[in-house]
Amino acid sequence: MAPCPAATTTRIGAPPFAATTARRPARGATTTTKARASGLRQVEGPVSERAYSSSSPAPTHKVTVHDRQRGVVHEFVVPQDQYILHTAEAQDITLPFACRHGCCTSCAVRIKSGQIRQPEALGISAELKDKGYALLCVGFPTSDVEVETQDEDEVYWLQFGRYFARGPVERDDYALELAMGDE
Repeated sequence: MAPCPAATTTRIGAPPFAATTARRPARGATTTTKARASGLRQVEGPVSERAYSSSSPAPTHKVTVHDRQRGVVHEFVVPQDQYILHTAEAQDITLPFACRHGCCTSCAVRIKSGQIRQPEALGISAELKDKGYALLCVGFPTSDVEVETQDEDEVYWLQFGRYFARGPVERDDYALELAMGDE
């Protein structure tokens, strides 16, 4: 098996050599986090030569997630037969999510390079999948992949906006008061 890099978390825009070793990054800090995915083990040796070898027969792929909301970049290794979100969590990497079933848009990403197989992604249409959107909670990497997190509301609007002819629904407090008075 080819060597794979350790999982890392780096502040967006920071040079890679500025990373320091830490378990949890301090606010505003640039860090590198070493972690293991389920079924992976660390091989001893100098840091520059460390590799992860898998006891599972599934090939592994490097996943890079640009988390726009938190301003960090996560790099980690994911076996082809495991969900990206679950593997990230096993490596103490925090990514956005809500339902974990592929039904919402909280973990939506835009694929910058590579491919993700997502047969259970009900929260995004085939049209959005064709435009490069994916859900990390039910996504399997099929190659090395680089993605960028998206604003949940933007993706939801892309998915369902055409069904609301006059744009987003605005709250009507007066109608709500009338409705509550009827109960």
